[in-house]
Amino acid sequence: MSFLFPSSTITFEAALRDLAQGSPRARAFAAHALGELTEPAEKRRAIEALTAALEDDRFEVRAEACSSLGELGESSAVAALVKRLGDGHAAVRQQAAIALGTIGHPDAFEALAEALADGPADLRFQAATSLAEIDAPKSYPLLVKALDDKDPQVVSAAALSLGAIGDAAVLPLLAARLDHADAGARFDVAYALAELRDSRGRARLVEALADSERAWDAVTALGNLGTPDDAEALGRAMANKKTPPEASVLAAGTLLSIAPNGAHHDAARRVLLAALGARKEHVRALAVEQLGLHAGDWAKAPLEKLARSGKGADLLEAIATALRSIDERTEPKG
Repeated sequence: MSFLFPSSTITFEAALRDLAQGSPRARAFAAHALGELTEPAEKRRAIEALTAALEDDRFEVRAEACSSLGELGESSAVAALVKRLGDGHAAVRQQAAIALGTIGHPDAFEALAEALADGPADLRFQAATSLAEIDAPKSYPLLVKALDDKDPQVVSAAALSLGAIGDAAVLPLLAARLDHADAGARFDVAYALAELRDSRGRARLVEALADSERAWDAVTALGNLGTPDDAEALGRAMANKKTPPEASVLAAGTLLSIAPNGAHHDAARRVLLAALGARKEHVRALAVEQLGLHAGDWAKAPLEKLARSGKGADLLEAIATALRSIDERTEPKG
């Protein structure tokens, strides 16, 4: 993901030129743009330029260069990226760790393990994630140790990585941290438990359904658990005005998946169909996506109506995809 720029429109040659001699902002923009290449010959030239940019005197250029090298998946840059784990700016350290995890080369493991043990907190939490991406079994004992880190963000990252690894042996260790002093760490531990299909953190997840920052993840985690109790909690969340609209739509779709014949089925349908008319486009888009994933024939006419309206003008491709998915799911077999 870009450090500074949401998108880029610049030619390849212009990006190389700007990275070498442009203003600081132009260099950072060029470094970001070079991470989006797919043509092999251009990628080779970009990798050389980006590796050199890791020594730029501006942190934002170094950070973008790290990010782009990770996006390009370039293992030859591992040694240069490892060097940036000791950068004097937190954003660069973090982007280097992210890139190393994305590349996934084993040569980066020991440096990231050292960073997790002794690095600054802003690097430790990212190292926890990247280590699991490179070698999940080897990272397991390091992540278990990091559950006792003094920084709650590191505890969170370690817990989430352990949840993603999927080893049930960690369940009692995670459950013991459900009463962590930090609210964010408590939630992330509960999320990790849910990823391992353990419901001991359900209360933490339910509390977060009305939290604008955590509601989406709370819905996802309760969907992972998928029991009648979780369906009931999602049903209440849909009816709660404090639940963010995005989370309400996701809850509705999740309910159609985990409890298709449950008590909240009709309410979930109403939430999704109403969201097709939402003022914000991203909420409409989410409703289209969830209907495509979970709805039956009953959603086809509303989706077709949206496609004919002004509110659906920018969602035509997504609507077509949703309609195809519904057809494939509902057409008679054989």
